[in-house]
Amino acid sequence: MGVAEGLDVRLEEHRIGLTGYCYRLLGSGFEAEDAVQEAFVRAWQSIDGFQGGRASLKTWVYAIATNVCFDMLRSVQRRARPMDLSAPSQPGSPIGVPLPDSAWVQPIPSSRVLAAHADPAELAAQRETVRLAFVAALQQLPPKQRAVLILRDVLRWKADEVADLLDASVASVNSALQRARSTMDSRELAAGRPMDDEQRKLLGRYVDAFERYDVEALTALLHEDATMSMPPFRWWLRGREAIRGAWVGGADGPCKGSVFVPVEASGMPAYGQYVPASGGGYKPWALVLFDIRGERIAGICTYLNADRLFPLFNLRLTGESGNSSQF
Repeated sequence: MGVAEGLDVRLEEHRIGLTGYCYRLLGSGFEAEDAVQEAFVRAWQSIDGFQGGRASLKTWVYAIATNVCFDMLRSVQRRARPMDLSAPSQPGSPIGVPLPDSAWVQPIPSSRVLAAHADPAELAAQRETVRLAFVAALQQLPPKQRAVLILRDVLRWKADEVADLLDASVASVNSALQRARSTMDSRELAAGRPMDDEQRKLLGRYVDAFERYDVEALTALLHEDATMSMPPFRWWLRGREAIRGAWVGGADGPCKGSVFVPVEASGMPAYGQYVPASGGGYKPWALVLFDIRGERIAGICTYLNADRLFPLFNLRLTGESGNSSQF
């Protein structure tokens, strides 16, 4: 059998794992999928030089994807969340001007990066490492340290395997890992947990309260130190009362009468939010991700670039009149 025979099938077997790897490296669902596709193209172009005796197909294609990501990282700024860039804003303060999408850690459909049939414990661990806070923290590492930490601590590769992939010594890999762990340990990364029935009910109450725009009911669902952010703006809030003030101030804004469609993004529960359109029906407004801690909502991240994100999540760009169950 030729080396290239069945290559498409064998590469596809690694797509989810590779997309998750590239997403953690790049911090963008769009860029991660572009990187994987480019890695597959390069694999086909260089298949004649693949020496299966020296490296497995998996190691070989991960090495190609790593080089693709490193190339992409040379020309972009480090992606972040609003809370990584500035102190919290005040309710009613101007939200400022939008920054380009390249400034922000962007979400990705969980199904593109998490294997549905994985061991439950492993799946829970993997979910933690695609959450926005973890991916944003990774972006603060230099690219090589980022790759080493993901390969060693997230994907559980051995040190010599990582050294082979990066064409480096084991000593340099261990040194990079130590520095990367030190940086990550300095970040405040609250652990989440897989959704349970109580948390699903919590989100159900949030959706119901928001569709009625009941500010007091919404506020009661928040942690005292909850955060709210709205990429592509730097503006963000911390604290239950601050967020309540923003909701009160927005009572006559475009969000009143919203409906929500559930999705899962970056290992987190999320909703596509639609708002009433002037000509009737609904229009896409935002992709909203939730961080839940215990029995309260600890974070709400509202991505306003709905026209770009909704197709990625297979959310419709138009909606008929009615409630969310009709979308």
